[in-house]
Amino acid sequence: QVQLVESGGGLVQAGGSLRLSCAASGRTFTGCAMGWFRQAPGKEREFVAGISWTANYTPYADSVKGRFTISRDNAKNTVYLQMNSLEPEDTAVYYCAATRTGSYYYAGRVVGDYDYWGQGTQVTVSS
Repeated sequence: QVQLVESGGGLVQAGGSLRLSCAASGRTFTGCAMGWFRQAPGKEREFVAGISWTANYTPYADSVKGRFTISRDNAKNTVYLQMNSLEPEDTAVYYCAATRTGSYYYAGRVVGDYDYWGQGTQVTVSS
């Protein structure tokens, strides 16, 4: 059974930092892309960042570019999201996602590009 388990969320003041982690298990993810999405109350789930298997392709949403950094450790089947200069607008539930198959060099930007999802971790940024 495939599982994606996020951790690292919490409450932080504006301007602060958090590091999210997502550990994947239950199958091999060789070649698969992984990504982070977020969903604020009353809004649709939106793309934050993605990373290809080789980590050479890392797309970001414009709203987080320059503040967030995605990375992965393939030996641990884990993806990370380092979030700096956090803003109240970043408040949301953050979800980790992974593809079932992969092209090794690509990571998608939409919900439909991903097959597996974690339960989410809450990030709250106070002003």
